[in-house]
Amino acid sequence: MDSCMERSNEFAVAAYQLFSCRGLDGVTMDDIAASRQATKGSLYWHYKSKDEIIEASCTHYYKMWHKEAQRGIARINDPIGKIRHTIRTSVHSCLIDEHNRIFTMEILARSLHNESTRKGWRGFFDSVRAFYLALVETAVEEGALELDAVEPAVDAMLSAMEGYKLRAVFEPDLCSRSQEQVIADQLLGLLNIEA
Repeated sequence: MDSCMERSNEFAVAAYQLFSCRGLDGVTMDDIAASRQATKGSLYWHYKSKDEIIEASCTHYYKMWHKEAQRGIARINDPIGKIRHTIRTSVHSCLIDEHNRIFTMEILARSLHNESTRKGWRGFFDSVRAFYLALVETAVEEGALELDAVEPAVDAMLSAMEGYKLRAVFEPDLCSRSQEQVIADQLLGLLNIEA
């Protein structure tokens, strides 16, 4: 990666980290530049607006999610084990990891009024859906899982997961360690997988 791309990526990562802690409105371009010990002019050379750096931080998050998901299942041979691991990791990420929860909820809210963010989030969601579909289809094909209709089951599980994340805004007890396993087990049950 050339130094210009590298610097651009550093700003995107820094923006993601700041947005995750303080929300989108709580971070300025000055904050992002200062976190990388750079001038605001340097940041604006890479990103022309806060909207652009928000989109870059989203892209960073999307790539990070897929990289972590692949790494998480790389050493698991059992297809059901891969599904369990991915769902438990997703529940932890969506609910227990406060910074991730803040960032994704901010992006979801922004997508209501920003078409570019909405398209990016939709693309990310579709890729996550495809990832889960592949895991579940493999488990069915290998005879490790009995499930008549894979797509509706995966869609129901993902909808429930998103619902928990939304409920967590006004039901903070869902973000407790005691609820983490309960929620993961309920999501697994939607895929006909025992806890």
